[in-house]
Amino acid sequence: MPFARLNRATTPTSHIGLGLAAVGRPGYITPHRDRDLPGDRGADALRDRTHELLDAAYAQGVRYFDAARSYGRAEEFLAEWLTARPEAADVVVGSKWGYTYTADWRVDAETHEVKDHDLATFERQHAETAGLLGDRLDLYQIHSVTADSPALSDKALHARLAELAAGGTTVGFSTSGPAQADAVRAALAVTVDGEPLFRTVQATYNALETSAGPALAEAHDAGLTVIVKEALANGRLAGTEAPAVVREIGAEAGLDGDAVALALGLHQPWAGVVLSGAATVTQLAANLHAPLLDLDPDRLDRLAALVEEPEAYWRHRASLPWS
Repeated sequence: MPFARLNRATTPTSHIGLGLAAVGRPGYITPHRDRDLPGDRGADALRDRTHELLDAAYAQGVRYFDAARSYGRAEEFLAEWLTARPEAADVVVGSKWGYTYTADWRVDAETHEVKDHDLATFERQHAETAGLLGDRLDLYQIHSVTADSPALSDKALHARLAELAAGGTTVGFSTSGPAQADAVRAALAVTVDGEPLFRTVQATYNALETSAGPALAEAHDAGLTVIVKEALANGRLAGTEAPAVVREIGAEAGLDGDAVALALGLHQPWAGVVLSGAATVTQLAANLHAPLLDLDPDRLDRLAALVEEPEAYWRHRASLPWS
């Protein structure tokens, strides 16, 4: 497992990863992108921003970087950075397949990505990923699996993923939607020749949406590495958007609310990596203070009062505009 390298790391930030969804393409569903991104969101400007973030993250101990085929040119930007930074041989690189980016570098596109979990999509997208990341790809995940996803029942796809795993690339999946727990448990049951297929799970878990927690604990107990995504709830737990209690806990510790949100993920005993989705170096620096925060029982109780019903949380997320 490539994540064993993180377990040997000694920096407090080694279990924080950097996700590139917000900087690999001009449009995403977090607020204030007009403030956070360069006025020119051309490929060169976002390449420079991505490399700036990767440099800062690596210098501060971050060792997991996460991309996807649907994140615009994120894999390309990451591959260029890895080539230019041979000293970064100790990083773990993950990407995802299953969504195709369709926005053609437009923020106002009618459709930004199209989901398809069939074998043909895997073959096409894996070839594209391999062409960019080559042998630096440590982890390849199915993007946004649900309990009824054909990816969980397609035996031909399972056989092909098992071949990929046998060749040294870890195979995992990510989840989304109000029934994440069902998807996690269904994926845990997938085997090839009697052996579990998936070795990692990436799921949404944050102060507003905790419903996947018990299933993620089961995944951890089964030997999977758990990657927490959307710890800041697509910006709802960050900066001035954060609820008062998040900002208050941060102020008590002399930290930003962003650190509080990430600290909740790091606090979970089953969490292997918690992703930052920072779009600026300033945001990243605030995120990387998360390991300093002590979430005592009182603070945990105060955060627990923020939890929403999963259906309400995911309806709100689906309503967020691309900007």
